[in-house]
Amino acid sequence: MQPNQLRKSSHAVFSIHLHVIFVTKYRRKVLLGLMLDDIKEVFERVLSANQSFLEECNLEPDHIHLLIDLHPNNNISNLIASLKSASSRILRQKYPEHIAKFYWGRNAKLWHDSKCIVSCGGAPLELVKQYIQNQSGGLETKK
Repeated sequence: MQPNQLRKSSHAVFSIHLHVIFVTKYRRKVLLGLMLDDIKEVFERVLSANQSFLEECNLEPDHIHLLIDLHPNNNISNLIASLKSASSRILRQKYPEHIAKFYWGRNAKLWHDSKCIVSCGGAPLELVKQYIQNQSGGLETKK
């Protein structure tokens, strides 16, 4: 998909991009580079089921960055919860010995409950504000 390309659904035209950051529980350095492909696969599957796309993904030992092309029908909190739970489950299944060094117990969480979500767009906010302020539509405003 082209950058800043508008997507269409039956009742909407949209371009919504989110920069999302998840951190590991207790900021433990549990993530390995070899986990990236597994995480990407899980995220792409979850996002695809929600009509959204993973545009970029990169991880550090204690956090991960995602760039998501979001469909407007999604509840962001629910989508994030799905991404976290699915990725945690798959990583625990595929790398049980490694993750057990950092987290123990059957219900121990891989991801911290918090998240950082930043909207990303093509135009700076000041430009959008200026555009909106200049849309008088030929209406006269009297004070």
